[in-house]
Amino acid sequence: MNLSRYFTLTIFNFSLAFNVLANSVSTESLTETNNLVMAGDKFITLLGNQVNIGEQAPNFKVVDGSFAPVSLNDFSNQTVLISVVPSLDTGVCSLQTKRFNDEVANFSEDVAMLTISNDLPFAQKRFCKNEKVESVKVLSDAVWRDFGNQYGLLIKDMGLLTRAIFIIDNQGKITYKELVENISNHPNYEVALAELTKLTSAQQTQE
Repeated sequence: MNLSRYFTLTIFNFSLAFNVLANSVSTESLTETNNLVMAGDKFITLLGNQVNIGEQAPNFKVVDGSFAPVSLNDFSNQTVLISVVPSLDTGVCSLQTKRFNDEVANFSEDVAMLTISNDLPFAQKRFCKNEKVESVKVLSDAVWRDFGNQYGLLIKDMGLLTRAIFIIDNQGKITYKELVENISNHPNYEVALAELTKLTSAQQTQE
């Protein structure tokens, strides 16, 4: 079985676990985008509002491992990298999360790195403990789907987030965005990290 087919089947199975939560969130009025991301050889439909580089990053509300609310506003005056994954219990998502967890040490405390998925906080805590993910902040959009809606990342009929990377500067503007073209693929780590390095260096110079 090829990687794309395996990943598509895997996230479909995980989506079944979220039926109750997904059904509690109305998606009827959300904007649909159909031609940006593929699963295997088919386009998937993304729900919510697409955001663009140069725009003010929308605030959002997610939860941490204790179900305590966390918002983008909690990281005001920091540069924020958001790594978005469909499910931590899949191979690419696991590697993506561990990669950014390792990269946190290469940046100052003025940089916050977040991983957001629609996994339940219980599953996220288990993953972080088993994989020793301690530096990147792992947050869940499973309760309100607010992040997915605000950033146009919710996969229709699956209840999962599509794979993406965002960088938001210390003024709250989006400076980098990658919607990974196929959800079975890795994001471009090198480009994202280079952008983050360039941005933080420029901000330090301005200070």
